[in-house]
Amino acid sequence: MTILYTIAITLAALAAAVYAQWRIPFHTATPRHALITRLMLLIVGVAFGVAVATAYSRTSGWLSLLAFLLGFGAVHVPAAAILFLKRQRAKT
Repeated sequence: MTILYTIAITLAALAAAVYAQWRIPFHTATPRHALITRLMLLIVGVAFGVAVATAYSRTSGWLSLLAFLLGFGAVHVPAAAILFLKRQRAKT
């Protein structure tokens, strides 16, 4: 049952990553700033994903991939939350 929770959390984190990457251009001044912001999030996400996967190095291949994806997505959660709140504020 634990693996199902891990998969659900990973999917939620990856959804946050997609949302953050999608909303970045709407909240940056220029396309260049959007690209820089996206690259920073991607680099930090990959680095954190590798760190998490390495911490669980005793796991099998697909569990290690799941750990990487969870770490990658977790980096995007704060950015997605901030961008969501900025979008809600702009609506009012």
